[in-house]
Amino acid sequence: MANFGWAYVDCTDSGGGGQAAGPTGSIQFLTGANSTNGTAALLFYTASEAAGHKHEPNTLVLSGNLLVTGSVSASIFHYEDITRIDATGSTFFGNTSDDTHMRTGSLVVGARNGIIPVLSASATERVVNVSGFAGRYNSTAQNFTVQSNSHIYGIVKTSATLVTFPAANTVPTGFIVTIKDEVPTRTGASNNITLTSSSPVQNLFDNETTYVLTGTMPAISVYSNGTNWFVF
Repeated sequence: MANFGWAYVDCTDSGGGGQAAGPTGSIQFLTGANSTNGTAALLFYTASEAAGHKHEPNTLVLSGNLLVTGSVSASIFHYEDITRIDATGSTFFGNTSDDTHMRTGSLVVGARNGIIPVLSASATERVVNVSGFAGRYNSTAQNFTVQSNSHIYGIVKTSATLVTFPAANTVPTGFIVTIKDEVPTRTGASNNITLTSSSPVQNLFDNETTYVLTGTMPAISVYSNGTNWFVF
């Protein structure tokens, strides 16, 4: 049976090294040959270390600036104290029609370098300026019902035309609709354009249950006050 004893190994010439340094939870980085260190500016909080801290477990915290030359992907972004967002290409916010995006302060939409913006909204003056406005246009050759997502209706039906408005309380207060007769040869009262409202709520147009457009190629704008429709 073989006999075993102690063996001495001298590691002084193995290249040197040291124990990882830095505060608990710090991410290690190379500081020299076979030497690492950590800093309180870059910490990873595990479940056991999260107690007594404001950070959630499994959270990486950087106290400083981060420069990324590639892409950043995340399930959720929480922004605080943003002074500038500079991005190229198309961007998308929200993924469903019931999402609400709110901001505090004024808004400017348009080109840079002092060019007149397409849209500006002043939070202090509570005024919106638009360089040009194009309401959604519909050309119709038949009786129709006004939709809340359209603004201008051009009527090309040559015979009597009935325009039915929704109940005034089903559209936003201040909602505006413009009706324009585009037929230059419309003749006779039997071919007039008549405005009415949908039942069972019979809203009024300037205190009348119907409103008839007369004359040559008339136009009319109507707004809702939440109860009735008014001509202006």
